[in-house]
Amino acid sequence: MTTIANKTLKAIAVPLPRGKKLHLGPGKTGQVAASASEHPPFKKLVEAGEIEIVGDGHEAAAASTGGRAGRHFMPGQGSGRVGRRGGDR
Repeated sequence: MTTIANKTLKAIAVPLPRGKKLHLGPGKTGQVAASASEHPPFKKLVEAGEIEIVGDGHEAAAASTGGRAGRHFMPGQGSGRVGRRGGDR
């Protein structure tokens, strides 16, 4: 897998082989198959500077997200024993 980054200030649809597209928001990263980097429309976006190939493999994905792999914190779904209304009864 290859990690790519959107370098524009707008959302873009990155063309991939077999008619697929990867939608990336401004400044966001995504992963594509290594073979996608050989696709001519994909190469055109790289040459234009709209997307950047950050790296290959899991290490590049971890670096692009700040090195935090695994589950992320989701507010509102606490694991405490307090009921929905809170307070003690």
